[in-house]
Amino acid sequence: MFAKPLGTDAELRPLEPWQAEEFFAHMERGREFIGQHIGFADAAKDLESARKLLQGYADKAAADVGRIFGIWLDDELVGGVLFRVMDIPQGRAEVGCWLEPAATGRGLITRAAKVLIDWAIRERGVHRVEWLVSSANAPSIAVARRLGMSRDGVLRSYSLHRGVRQDVEVWSVLAPEWES
Repeated sequence: MFAKPLGTDAELRPLEPWQAEEFFAHMERGREFIGQHIGFADAAKDLESARKLLQGYADKAAADVGRIFGIWLDDELVGGVLFRVMDIPQGRAEVGCWLEPAATGRGLITRAAKVLIDWAIRERGVHRVEWLVSSANAPSIAVARRLGMSRDGVLRSYSLHRGVRQDVEVWSVLAPEWES
C-alpha cells in the first residue's frame, strides 16, 4: 500500500474493503454534514453497506473505471476523494470528494484532488476531468475554482437528494489547461 503526503499534516491512501470499520466510524462522525449535498453518507448506513460501498470501488479499480482514496489527518480517516467515474478510452474522469466537519478549512480536499487530477492527466492520459456539484454546495464549488476548473453550466433540477431536486453545476479542467 502507498501513502501520499498532503503536506505535513495529512496523507492520501487507497481506501479498501478491509478498512470498512474505520470508514463506517468516519461516516458516523460526519454523516449529517457529509450528507447535506451528496448521497455518499446515506450509502454507508451500516457496516455491511460501508463494506459493500468500498468493495464496489475495489471492483471499479480492478476494472479501471473508478478509484477511492481516504484522507488521514493525524492518522484518523477524515474524508476522501474519488474517481466516481473513469472512462480512459474517452479520456474523461469525474472527481468527487467528502470531508467530515472537524477537518474542514485546512485545504485537504484541494490538496488531495490535485494529486488525483495530476495522476489522471499525467499518468493515465485523461483529457477532461469533471467536478459535478450541487449548486447549494458553496465549499465544493470553491474547491473547483481553486483547482482552476471552469464552470461549464448547470443541469437544472438534475438529481434527487433526500427527496429534494437539486441543480447540479458541471465544472471541468482540460489537460492542456492543467499542464499550463
